[in-house]
Amino acid sequence: MSDWQVSGFDEVRELGAGAQGRVVLARHEGSGSPVAIKYVASVAAGQVEGLRREARLLGQVSDPHVARLYRLVESEHGAAIVMEAVEGVPLKRVLAEHGRLTPEQALTVLKGSLLGLAAAHGVGVVHRDYKPANVVVRADGLSKLIDFGIAIPAGEGNRSGTPAYMAPEQWRGEPATPAADVYAATCVFYECLAGRRPFGGDAAALMAGHLNAPPPVEDVPEAVRGLLARGMAKDPASRPAGAAAFVGELEAAATAAYGADWETRGIRALAGAAVALASLFPLAAAGLAPTTAAATTAAAGTSAAAAGTGATAAGGTGGGAASGGFLAGVGGKVAVGVAGTALVAGGGTAAYSVQHDSGPAKARPVAAVIATESRLLSGVPVAVRSQYAKITGLRDGAVQQSANQQLRAPVDWTVQRLSSQTAEVETRSMCKGNNSTVALTARMGVKGPSLVSAVYANKSTLCFPVDGVMPGWAVTVDLKTGRALTADDVFKPGTLTASGIRTLWGRLTVRGGSIYGPTGCRRGEFPERADFFPSKPPAGTADTGENPPYVTIFLDTNQFELNVSEGGSECPYDKLTAPYAKVRDLLVPSLAAKLPV
Repeated sequence: MSDWQVSGFDEVRELGAGAQGRVVLARHEGSGSPVAIKYVASVAAGQVEGLRREARLLGQVSDPHVARLYRLVESEHGAAIVMEAVEGVPLKRVLAEHGRLTPEQALTVLKGSLLGLAAAHGVGVVHRDYKPANVVVRADGLSKLIDFGIAIPAGEGNRSGTPAYMAPEQWRGEPATPAADVYAATCVFYECLAGRRPFGGDAAALMAGHLNAPPPVEDVPEAVRGLLARGMAKDPASRPAGAAAFVGELEAAATAAYGADWETRGIRALAGAAVALASLFPLAAAGLAPTTAAATTAAAGTSAAAAGTGATAAGGTGGGAASGGFLAGVGGKVAVGVAGTALVAGGGTAAYSVQHDSGPAKARPVAAVIATESRLLSGVPVAVRSQYAKITGLRDGAVQQSANQQLRAPVDWTVQRLSSQTAEVETRSMCKGNNSTVALTARMGVKGPSLVSAVYANKSTLCFPVDGVMPGWAVTVDLKTGRALTADDVFKPGTLTASGIRTLWGRLTVRGGSIYGPTGCRRGEFPERADFFPSKPPAGTADTGENPPYVTIFLDTNQFELNVSEGGSECPYDKLTAPYAKVRDLLVPSLAAKLPV
């Protein structure tokens, strides 16, 4: 198998190998982009099937906090999956270097990991092997969840996992649920704070601890003991139902204990901790990473103490050490998940904040992340538990504020609309005591250097559950101006005429039902120009302000997407997609030049 290589890629170096296969760092021949390729030999039939399963499950998850899958390749020699390559170090290596993290750092790691797990849970996937070796901390302080090697659909399962982090139900061989991932993530949270695992000893002692011993909350700061107790409850029903639910509790506890800027401090301190280990970054060691402040700082042996870590950059580490650090804790298992990075793929920004001994930071970290809001409105019984895209680190504070207002507009509009409707129906007996809920999930597409695009799925309820999910509101902002793009900023003049819309529709593949046509909720076979722009609400309704467009544009990392939503679950929902190559000639050239090839 060592002679077989996936065509179209030049192998740069081997990252790890074992009896079942190997993982290599490679470069795409056409673009030069670095990737990681995991190979499994054809003689290991069970491992080939396992790789297929991993690819199927990983392919369902699209989130900036999770490793991104490019492709699965099979031949008579074996199978391989091609993934993005990360520039960072495993959390396990960070803990080995620093012993423990500050509460803000630990909370930041936990939040990023929970958001990655939430994306998996959202498509019915349970990771089952969350541990420090499977969390990569990047040089911008953000983290990625990797290695879906033993992930399975929710409801299946056995005793597979890493004993130090396995939930009680995993030890009993019960079906896997998202609550098991929440338990493992909380165990790692404890380890980040206490500098050791919650339970130790041999397999029997570990099993007894996880099954029967209470969570060791006395070893962590009092402000986060409630989070620890909730996440490590023995009964899955006593834990948050999934990672998304836990994020809201985390943010509320973190803000109350450490202030509204806890996450900013946590990200900066984690960036310092990661940059101190920059000599272990696999892309830099292979000469594939772009020139960044992180790389130059590591080369100069710059102190990261100003970032709050008290660590100095490790210098003089050769390629072998870099590989060993990157594979720390993996052993012979061929599950060295290599996650994506905003530095070398996906168009992300790459400015780092590293404070020198002799002066202040030369740059601020710029990142696009998924944030979570959890609050209960006063005056009307509306609970807000929503995700939204957020920009941090732009030099121009006014532009950043404007961009973030546009990116969270779907949440603000939904809160206002549901609040006004709740006030109307609160007099109904069926609604008394039943909170309405604003629940939006966000997915990001392109995220830099000049554009950020996000699309929102709406699962909100009005005092009682309604059927279905209503996705379809996409927002794209210009990071130079902070302004949201309109359809006229995206399409060439003439595209949104009657004939131009017919041409556009002919280039797209419909993924949902059909709002348009004789049986749809909208009259006419195709949308009209007005459908691409906000509209005023009908006279006499409680709604105020403008309603979102029926048709919104999402710029995904690998395709163009239109989302069409009438706004009610009784109507069908359209998602129309196409490779950028099929629609590029219909787009404004200056925008088209910024999109993925």
